[in-house]
Amino acid sequence: MSAPAIRCTRLVKRYGDVVAVAGLDLTVESGECFGLLGPNGAGKTTTIEILEGLTAPDAGDIEVLGHHWTNGAETRALRERLGIQLQETQLADKLTVAETVRLFRSFYQASHSVDEVLALVELEEKRDAWVGKLSGGQKQRLAVACALVSRPDLLFLDEPTTGLDPQSRRQLWEVIGRFRSAGGTVLLTTHYMEEAERLCDRVAIMDHGRIIALGTPRALIASLGAEHVVEFALADGDARAGAAPKAPPVDQLAALPGVKAVRPGTDRTALTVSEVHRAVPALLALLERRGATLSLLATHHATLEDVFVALTGRQLRDA
Repeated sequence: MSAPAIRCTRLVKRYGDVVAVAGLDLTVESGECFGLLGPNGAGKTTTIEILEGLTAPDAGDIEVLGHHWTNGAETRALRERLGIQLQETQLADKLTVAETVRLFRSFYQASHSVDEVLALVELEEKRDAWVGKLSGGQKQRLAVACALVSRPDLLFLDEPTTGLDPQSRRQLWEVIGRFRSAGGTVLLTTHYMEEAERLCDRVAIMDHGRIIALGTPRALIASLGAEHVVEFALADGDARAGAAPKAPPVDQLAALPGVKAVRPGTDRTALTVSEVHRAVPALLALLERRGATLSLLATHHATLEDVFVALTGRQLRDA
């Protein structure tokens, strides 16, 4: 077995009274795509900046590609082996795409050629375009090109697809997939659960600076105990079980056939179910007996976001 690409233990970072990272232990194996997931403020960006050597931790031990940031003699050699795409990358608008890549290429002793790296991110046709004229998706791919130019062994991507349209997001996923296929290791932060399920071999869900769940996407989803989620809300706008006379209490919902768990929320109730075809008719019959009227009824396959809600009681979008 090769040594882990990243290993950190008891990592702590404080900003005044705020604990951004609270004793985090993490291992990323060589050759895997590892996702750090969680809402804004969970500590993802602080963690990744510490691992990149951009922010000093208050406590803990960090090893990246077998080296420590505290050893000054190793720092330069280590940076040659890393590709880093920050959460917000500000590139010069009046440089062309090719000039931007050439600039970043000059920072490294070994690197891809300009043509090679533009081919990796499929920006060959934009090589002479000004950066300021690129679309949001093209700018993100250029930022990743600047991270890939040094032929890195380890690629850090901090929320690389935030704000992108679905097509641009898929194009960036393909870039990441090609890097993985060539043997590279990826540490990626995101709050898009679909992205993590599509790209990551393993994921760690973070909340309040701690890892609250760790495993493969499939294993974490399986931990819910069922493959489907049924969500409903009542016409009065309050779906909290027992909050209104017509709303079924939790014990009645839990007793429905196929229901494995009940999660009351502020605007809807979610049922984790093993058999949608049995649970939904039984739910409708229960609501009819209680004289309740639905304003929402939806079903979907269980996702990592459902895992987060089950663990924290909060939606990622509201966290």
